[in-house]
Amino acid sequence: MFRNLLLASSLAIVSTGAFASLDVSWIDGLENTGTGFDAGQTDTRYSFTALAGTATGTDGYGVVTTGSGFPFGSWLANNWDSVWLTPSANAAQSYDPSSAGLYKWSISFDLTGYDPAASAFSGRWASDNSGYVVFNGSTISTGSSFSSWTSFAASTGFVAGLNTIDFFVNNSAHRSGNPTGVRVEFLDSYTAVAAPVPEPASYAMILAGLLVVGAVARRRLG
Repeated sequence: MFRNLLLASSLAIVSTGAFASLDVSWIDGLENTGTGFDAGQTDTRYSFTALAGTATGTDGYGVVTTGSGFPFGSWLANNWDSVWLTPSANAAQSYDPSSAGLYKWSISFDLTGYDPAASAFSGRWASDNSGYVVFNGSTISTGSSFSSWTSFAASTGFVAGLNTIDFFVNNSAHRSGNPTGVRVEFLDSYTAVAAPVPEPASYAMILAGLLVVGAVARRRLG
């Protein structure tokens, strides 16, 4: 009898997903800047907001650059993995002649149906001139450059719904030759399907099994 109850309670625990293997996958919605778009198109996955400065953006998004001419040569070169986004189709356009600009580039992803506690991502980014990265309200990276990569990562702070990564770019004031832009590459990410919520009958079976185990243990000790 004891053996049967113990086996039944064990099966109930497994059926709840408590010991089930995780179905791990890439986080859907994390995309590198410019991938899948032609030069001159707007990357609608990355929204653009001017918090201060003269750059207004194109319909609230950034434009995929061609990767030729100024400011390239100073900026990291585009490649197949990612390309630069700029506020307008003219990557060389100069902004913020008398005071610094502050611009926010944002990408969001939805973890509905996934386990926030079993999620993480890492990547690298570049910006003109500098900046910091905020994930769901918490800063996860500071400092950046247009000539080298800066790393960012998060393994906590995820929520079971819409999550947002904000890339804040500071553009120093300069009278001319003062473009701005952002480039993002996600190097790794994972999440897992959320475990199903056990039904009341499963809880009852687990409790019954634990009570039997406890009773047998007390009898042996006595």
